[in-house]
Amino acid sequence: MALVPLLLVGACGKSDTPESSGTSAPAAPWLSVEEGSRTPSPVVTYTGSPRPGLPPVSFLPTSSACAVPWPQSDAVLIPIIVTPGSGSFRVQWPNQYGRTYRVTAVPQELVSGAQPEPVWQTVTTGTECTGSATISGLQSGKPYVVWLDAPDTPRRADGSRDLYSGKSGVVRPQ
Repeated sequence: MALVPLLLVGACGKSDTPESSGTSAPAAPWLSVEEGSRTPSPVVTYTGSPRPGLPPVSFLPTSSACAVPWPQSDAVLIPIIVTPGSGSFRVQWPNQYGRTYRVTAVPQELVSGAQPEPVWQTVTTGTECTGSATISGLQSGKPYVVWLDAPDTPRRADGSRDLYSGKSGVVRPQ
């Protein structure tokens, strides 16, 4: 690799003029430059179909369930929407991280001693765009954080997992 620059320097430093080579052949130029004005790049415009020869494009209708504006506050967690109810929460998430999910509401009040284990509710979804569950039996007005777990999250081509958990901020049932 170190010889390449030396060879190029030697070739670039050599002159093919009749004086240096002893021959009467004229030098061949490497680059020919002519004066003139710049020409603007062509602009291609199509009328009718998007490109000649291709049929017009129409998009499939999407259901209103797919049109949910999912919060994108954290690129690591599955986005969830928590709607408080009377002693309950309705939890919604995009149904694209497998077909089996678990949800729980973890109380946020201080407890002395061992913390109680969260009670997980398993939810199996179908092919709809949105997964949902209702968590009931909660104390009205008390603070909770809702957690979502997707234990069967599919793997990407490189072997890494897609998103597999989500959580809410502190929410209180009515």
